[in-house]
Amino acid sequence: MIRTEAWVIRLRDDAAPAELTLEELELADAEADEVVVAPLYGCWEGNMSHALRRRPVDVCRLRLEPRVVLGNAGVVRVVAVGAAIRDLREGDACVLMPMGAADPHGFLTRVFGYDARGSVGMLAKRTKLKREQLFRIPQPSRHTLEQWAGVSIRYLTAYDNWKVTNACYRAQMTERDDPSPWAWGWGGGVSLAELSLAQRAGWNVAMVASTDARLAQIEAANIKPVDRRTFPDLSFEAARFESDADYRRRYMQSEATFLRCVRELSGERRVAVFIDNVGGPVHRATLRALGRQGVVTSSGWDQGGTLTSNRIEACMNRHIHVHTHGMRQSVGVEACEFIADSDWIPPPGQPVWAFADIPDLARRFTAGSLDTYFPLFEVNADLI
Repeated sequence: MIRTEAWVIRLRDDAAPAELTLEELELADAEADEVVVAPLYGCWEGNMSHALRRRPVDVCRLRLEPRVVLGNAGVVRVVAVGAAIRDLREGDACVLMPMGAADPHGFLTRVFGYDARGSVGMLAKRTKLKREQLFRIPQPSRHTLEQWAGVSIRYLTAYDNWKVTNACYRAQMTERDDPSPWAWGWGGGVSLAELSLAQRAGWNVAMVASTDARLAQIEAANIKPVDRRTFPDLSFEAARFESDADYRRRYMQSEATFLRCVRELSGERRVAVFIDNVGGPVHRATLRALGRQGVVTSSGWDQGGTLTSNRIEACMNRHIHVHTHGMRQSVGVEACEFIADSDWIPPPGQPVWAFADIPDLARRFTAGSLDTYFPLFEVNADLI
């Protein structure tokens, strides 16, 4: 039996937001095809806050489990290796590949440490993983363990989404047609990573943010920062737009300012690819910023899972809408190998929360009061 402690959320009869409580856990001993690991650094992900809000789903009810340990991004240390595993050994540092379940082609369907039943995530001091859920960090590595900790969800998702999105755009517009298109992004770390990848491929890139610290991080990544505070009322609500004249006026002013900014940077052809991991409040403006043959792409739904678009306009403008979830396992490995040989990785120097302070990190992330795109936490500081 493996005994450990973990921050857990518990099933409730009502829909009140979940709270993290520190509890003792017992896990069954590892099977021959399993690896016992000690998480070193985790990265707080948006879906962890979704789980605390119990929206869009209550993961405890979904998993039919009285308590759940969250956490699907980070770096672990191998503690023990099952007899059937030959290419890992005690002490290896690995990136978590959060494949909770996959379809027959290897595409993720359930996320480890979130909606995959029985999974014990990175908020536990010990957990068990299958071999395919680990990418061993080559040694020596040109990157720190803290940098690798931000890779699991954000960078692997970005790599997979860009692979599909770029192929879709180039299916209509070749490099001869458009050698240096514009890609824009709303959102957080996934959008930042994906735009950095686009920039490496010769694209012009811009990203919207609303704090000085985040705009500085965007600029440091060689991405054009766009200050959202210059169009403060760009948050669309259809019912309010119809019923509230003052709101409609303010919204239209902000939308006009935003579209003028798009034209000034991107030219009259506007945006070729818009990465929109925000959703509802900005979807209308995203579509209006998109040029002909453009692609709007998402791999998340931070502020709304249901979107409305005009199919006639989409067809007439040959717009492509791309939706991806997580990554294909083989593409995740491909991304990690690319990262190991490049500097496409979160920048060093991100703030790190102690294990005891994880509830504070959760509150601040959920409230939107963090400036970092990669909020890290320590789990087993003595093993780092």
